[in-house]
Amino acid sequence: VVCFFPFVSPEEERKVKANDREYNEKFQYASNCIVTSKYNIVTFLPVNLFEQFQEVANTYFLFLLILQLIPQISSLSWFTTIVPLALVLSITAVKDATDDYFRHKSDNQVNNRESQVLIRGSLQNEKWMNVRVGDIIKLENNQFVAADVLLLSTSEPHGLCYIETAELDGETNMKVRQSISVTAELCDPNHLASFDGEVMCEPPNNKLDRFCGTLYWREKKYPLTNQNMLLRGCVLRNTEACYGLVIFAGPDTKLMQNSGRTKFKRTSIDRLMNTLVLWIFGFLVCMGGILAVGNAIWEKEVGFLFQSFLPWDPPVDNFLFSAFLSFWSYVIILNTVVPISLYVSVEVIRLGHSYFINWDQQMFCSQCNTAAEARTTTLNEELGQVEYIFSDKTGTLTQNIMTFNKCSINGQSYGMLNFTPLNPLADPNFCFYDEKLLESVKVGDSHTHEFFRLLSLCHTVMSEEKSEGELVYKAQSPDEGALVTAARNFGFVFRSRTPGTITTTEMGQTVTYSLLAILDFNNIRKRMSVIVRNPEGRIRLYCKGADTVLVERLQPCNQELISITSDHLNEYAADGLRTLALAYRDLSEEEWEAWSESHRFADKATDCREDRLAATYDKIEQEMLLLGATAIEDKLQEGVPETIALLSLANIKIWVLTGDKQETAVNIGYSCKMLTDDMTEVIIISGHTVQSVRHELRSVFFFFLVQILPNLIISGEFALVISGHSLAHALEPDMEEEFLSTACACKAVICCRVTPLQKAQVVELIKKHKKAVTLAVGDGANDVSMIKSAHIGVGISGQEGIQAVLASDYSFAQFRFLQRLLLVHGRWSYLRMCRFLCYFFYKNFAFTMVHFWFGFFCGFSAQTVYDQFFITLYNIVYTSLPVLAMGMFDQDVPDQRSLEYPKLYEPGQLNLLFNKREFFICITQGIYTSVVLFFVPYAVLSDATQSNGVPLADYQSFAVTTATALVIVVSVQIALDTGFWTVFNHVFVWGSLGSFFTIMFALHSQTLFRNLPNQFHFVGNAQNTLLQPVVWLTIALATAICIVPVLAFRFLKLDLKPQLSDTVRKLKFSFYDPSVSALLSSQCVPL
Repeated sequence: VVCFFPFVSPEEERKVKANDREYNEKFQYASNCIVTSKYNIVTFLPVNLFEQFQEVANTYFLFLLILQLIPQISSLSWFTTIVPLALVLSITAVKDATDDYFRHKSDNQVNNRESQVLIRGSLQNEKWMNVRVGDIIKLENNQFVAADVLLLSTSEPHGLCYIETAELDGETNMKVRQSISVTAELCDPNHLASFDGEVMCEPPNNKLDRFCGTLYWREKKYPLTNQNMLLRGCVLRNTEACYGLVIFAGPDTKLMQNSGRTKFKRTSIDRLMNTLVLWIFGFLVCMGGILAVGNAIWEKEVGFLFQSFLPWDPPVDNFLFSAFLSFWSYVIILNTVVPISLYVSVEVIRLGHSYFINWDQQMFCSQCNTAAEARTTTLNEELGQVEYIFSDKTGTLTQNIMTFNKCSINGQSYGMLNFTPLNPLADPNFCFYDEKLLESVKVGDSHTHEFFRLLSLCHTVMSEEKSEGELVYKAQSPDEGALVTAARNFGFVFRSRTPGTITTTEMGQTVTYSLLAILDFNNIRKRMSVIVRNPEGRIRLYCKGADTVLVERLQPCNQELISITSDHLNEYAADGLRTLALAYRDLSEEEWEAWSESHRFADKATDCREDRLAATYDKIEQEMLLLGATAIEDKLQEGVPETIALLSLANIKIWVLTGDKQETAVNIGYSCKMLTDDMTEVIIISGHTVQSVRHELRSVFFFFLVQILPNLIISGEFALVISGHSLAHALEPDMEEEFLSTACACKAVICCRVTPLQKAQVVELIKKHKKAVTLAVGDGANDVSMIKSAHIGVGISGQEGIQAVLASDYSFAQFRFLQRLLLVHGRWSYLRMCRFLCYFFYKNFAFTMVHFWFGFFCGFSAQTVYDQFFITLYNIVYTSLPVLAMGMFDQDVPDQRSLEYPKLYEPGQLNLLFNKREFFICITQGIYTSVVLFFVPYAVLSDATQSNGVPLADYQSFAVTTATALVIVVSVQIALDTGFWTVFNHVFVWGSLGSFFTIMFALHSQTLFRNLPNQFHFVGNAQNTLLQPVVWLTIALATAICIVPVLAFRFLKLDLKPQLSDTVRKLKFSFYDPSVSALLSSQCVPL
């Protein structure tokens, strides 16, 4: 499928005319063809190579390859660079091509789906990619919506249809959409063919929950909202058929607008590696400069003596030009200090670590059949360095399975006694125990009936009656489902709804209410209302919402009831329950008419429509009467307290960011052991003004200052609780550092009543001022901004769809798996990557620096010590697999020990295993090894002879001896560095050593010499050299001089200054050593 998209300036407003392709085509709107692939057969090679050479390392090695093609510069054959470069480019290209193939396959599958399009008065089957803006399409039950369409009419009464939006937001509950009344009767293709309405609306955007437009038809205009739209990716459910007008197509649809690339995250090790590579390049230039200066001096002072029989090659005509060429020659020879295989190896190791996370059966949730998933491969080692965790509460720490637990009605609190269902439509799974409340319902108490009537009417739940008496509720949130189920079980049963009515069964009697208006819930309003007219004609507004919002909108006439209910709310919150307040207001016919007119005016507004509607809602939601309050229990997930306690012992600070009220959040904090009775103080910041918040923060600061003065450390443990309105002031630029210093001095922080934006702002605050790795974990759409802001985002696949999972870097089903993700996989990944990098830089400095020392003995002529085949194969055959095996499988302690001793996690937080100091230690060891590998064979072989008396002091024998000693030394070194041996480690280490001897003997064989004498001229040299005992003694001496100091240092360090991991490893050998047992008992966590 080839799709072409016109290049047009960004839209300010979209105009669409139904059934008029010629009119719509002049705006050059995008077709309905989607392209998520990056390449095609023609563009793959040039585009992919261009992308790969955006990497500095690839460009650098291409530059070296070009230098090697210049005969006057290069003393190495071109294949020493092109083979590794081609291998790396090919592996990456194959991976990119495979990924793009599956994208092409998916695109073709979607673009070739068929849809019924109304063309010239008749319905015709068209492929999705041929659908155009302005077309009218027919959708049938269980079909995917082909584009973003305006719903014109349906087969259901009142223009209703039902959709499932799982592909958009992950929510599987059905949602209702309704056509505007003026088009609802256009159910026939003949009538629709004559429809020529024009829609003017907002340009394409990624906002799934809003749409603003106007339909102009027959000289009238009609406002359009999100309730009139069917978005691409939705599935039509429980609706025989419907018709829609295509407004946005292809890349302009909201589904595709939301499929932009996620922000690329880099680890601290990546950033450090970039810095170190620049340093190494500077070191390479310095070495090249030193040897070039040596070449100039040598050519001037000594080289002229050889001019008669060894003249300069053209175009060299003086010693300065010779030095210039020598500099570039040495840049080529010494470039292996940063081999291209480093970057490929890092990506392979990260990919392996990601698979280990995916395959971990201990992170598999059997209840929901969900495995852990690493959705990125670039952040694994960062999991071993986390210092701050930012967690949502509902659905992350708790189960997000709501149960109606307690309630307060007219000042009377109910809950926790015996209950027997009093109606045949009760939910058998409902559990609520209070005989007093049951009796109150039975005797017909007006307040109690009104309380449950509100719960049965004020919601957006959809009802499905599979058989008589078998009701199934589809709620958009677990809270709503719990409240409607409670009303149902107490005799107020929600049965069905239409756009204009709600039908209930109240104490066995069917009652139908006229639904006059729905005042939607959102995170700003924190409340929802409905206005209904009962069969007697009385108009009443019912409202439910957060108590902080509702109380200020109540009539002040009954302060005693408000006070009692507030006390009940605080009691419920102290028990960790989620609370809502309920209120109502009677409206006169005149009040309703006046408000309805202002509402229609706001609804039809084309600018600032949401703000106008919010103001209208606020106007009517005043002077209400309090009915009572509800309390819903959301139980903690399994293992949450243990996980938080374990992570705290690992020196990880946990901040809970929740929209719940303060008392609820604090109680959950105690339940999950974030807050404990042993804490010195729980500090609460609840000021409503800038001045009060600043005063409270400074009071806490001075309190800490007094604590610090005696011994310069804060004695005791503190926790901070701050409300959303206080947090808004604390995050102001002039106060954020005061807030940060106070919060970071506390062991735990709980932020209550926070908005999604505030969650992201708190994360950004830590990232801005602290050099610490942050992790955000959440389960809902309101956590997405926080998840994307943190260094690492973790999504919990729970009850609120999969938007958090889609935005995350890692996902799993239970919060308790976080301990294993960090303390096991994260710690191992960090340990493995650090050991891999330390060894990699060591072995390459040991290999490369031999050339540097040789330069002082070869007239600075850029002659190499090793033959070019050894140089080519060293990093891609002889030493690549052993270090990969260590980077993939190594571990210092088993996974169970990592969980038992959470203090093992701290080296990653302090970045102790790979930093600039460790890097310099590695390259120092590498340089020392290169000195030994060069000068020991040089000193021994210069006077050595073969058994037949022939001298061994020749270039070829020296090269074979040095190369053999190098491979043996680095193999012994990786054997010492490997802490956990697997079959792969044994095969790769000893197999690589064996492959070296096999390949070397083959390259020096007579067969290759006879076939390619110009390439393989060291015939028989390896066999001859390695038959000499003195050569093996030289290799053994060099190996001992390189390895013995390392062994001595490690034994001394283990004995004098052991790390915790060393002590834990001793555990299985030291069960009866009292000193080891005492040390470990202070670090151990019983599991």
